[in-house]
Amino acid sequence: MARRAFYSFHYKPDCWRASQVRNMGVIEGNAPASDNDWEEITKGGDDAIKKWINEQLDGKSCAIILIGENTAGRKWINYEIEKCWNDGKGLLGIHVHRLKDREGSQSNQGSNPFENFTMKRDNQKLSDIVKVYNPSYLTSTDVYAYIKDNLEGWIEKAISIRDNY
Repeated sequence: MARRAFYSFHYKPDCWRASQVRNMGVIEGNAPASDNDWEEITKGGDDAIKKWINEQLDGKSCAIILIGENTAGRKWINYEIEKCWNDGKGLLGIHVHRLKDREGSQSNQGSNPFENFTMKRDNQKLSDIVKVYNPSYLTSTDVYAYIKDNLEGWIEKAISIRDNY
């Protein structure tokens, strides 16, 4: 079965890195909002942003949180994580700090965004359930290849994990 995924990331610093992952062609993903589109969406306030996110998540089987240096704790990324989990979608994280940005720079590793969530029923942290992948390679091309080679399997694993909760 072809999987459709939602990509979540901190737009300004990680858009270039996220576009590399999205354009791998491994899975079908959501279309990104352009800067102009995002400005229009945000003019509508929180309700308009939630509506846009909810529409983007519709029909997706998994959310991939692309973890950059400052991804964890961001309001809309937190919303996307909570919404995906509550909707029964697979969740996974991938550290993208070693993919180069537009200027050819790598960044520092960010914190695990799933640390901010605790399961109500058993007080278990979501970070103990959701898998986060951190490619051990140092060069951007090796990190890219590693993600491309493994992304499909990671998605299937995330969906399988979510099915158990």
